[in-house]
Amino acid sequence: MEYDIVISGGGIAGLTAAAAFGSAGFRVLCVDPAPPVTERDVAGADLRSTAFLQPARDFLQEAGLWERLAPHAMPLQVMRIVDAGGEEIAPRVTRDFNAADISDLPFGWNLPNWLLRREMAARLDEMDSVDFRPGTGTAGLTTREAEALVRLSDGTSVRTRLVIAADGRDSPVRRAAGIGVRTTRFGQKALAFAVTHPIPHANVSTEIHRTGGPFTLVPLPDHEGRPSSAIVWMEDGPRAEVLSDMDAAAFEAAMSERSCHLFGPLQLASRRTLWPIIAQEAERLNGQRVALVAEAAHVVPPIGAQGLNMSLRDLACLRDLAIARPEGLGDAAMLEAYHRARIGDIRLRVAGITALNRISQMSAQPLRDMRAKGLETLYSLKPVRSSLMRLGLGARG
Repeated sequence: MEYDIVISGGGIAGLTAAAAFGSAGFRVLCVDPAPPVTERDVAGADLRSTAFLQPARDFLQEAGLWERLAPHAMPLQVMRIVDAGGEEIAPRVTRDFNAADISDLPFGWNLPNWLLRREMAARLDEMDSVDFRPGTGTAGLTTREAEALVRLSDGTSVRTRLVIAADGRDSPVRRAAGIGVRTTRFGQKALAFAVTHPIPHANVSTEIHRTGGPFTLVPLPDHEGRPSSAIVWMEDGPRAEVLSDMDAAAFEAAMSERSCHLFGPLQLASRRTLWPIIAQEAERLNGQRVALVAEAAHVVPPIGAQGLNMSLRDLACLRDLAIARPEGLGDAAMLEAYHRARIGDIRLRVAGITALNRISQMSAQPLRDMRAKGLETLYSLKPVRSSLMRLGLGARG
């Protein structure tokens, strides 16, 4: 069987890629060894959330996804940055970045990952141009100048003009293409879970910086009649393990304290999941008939909602190149153009977010004071603040 494009990976990036290229008129096969978990409270559900920044909305609309996602999306009007000192947990500096300063729209919209997978998979089911095969993985890859042969875990093989590796930070396709990576380890892990709280979030995303890493609350729709937020709590690895193993009452006390009680007592509204924190970038974004996107190409700590939004910029760039010259889909010229267009932005953002995470980990008192002073300085200079907000939304610096 032949396809224009084979996408290895059925996570959020892979499903988005399938919808985007299918909507653009290409014949697409998307495979993933694990069926997507599309319910909140079952084993294996991804309890993290994704904030789609402003530029992502147009891309999702073109892929036919936004109309499915919009009813579930929580707008993010304000990004609040709090410096909470070091061992003492109390706000020292609080600054708001309001989308109204640069736009009539919110910064973005937040959705839980398990729900994204549900809605995206439903969209693919509607599309004649897309063949989505959950439960089938990529078992092997052979590339030639004119095409690629992809062997699947069900024993079949397919021919294609382009293979898109959206199969994660340990990408099998990237390894098969012989592309190396550079990895930075921070000794951190992130706890991801949902909470309810008595004080409404008012569409404010709050990032509380303190020794060990940031504690981020992102608005979700109300849960069981109470205001709700998704939390990513980054800590040094051993401390994160201890927190993960705490009983619910002790954990709720610890997370309420770590949140500086800004939303009142926090109550767990989901199970906890634990994720290792790394930064990683591929040495190249392309191989013969292969393009790397999303975490196969770059991984960053969960700061500033950059991870998936970088991935969507990968997909938009690759799609636009394919539409501009469909007869050259997957050829060396197209994939070299993709690498050149994206690699600079990726390196800039991976380096910047790595630096921010290092700063957030600072424990010595003078360095903590420098972190707080830097936040005050950035906020007080409106042209700098506006430029930072536009950079966060995807503008080139």
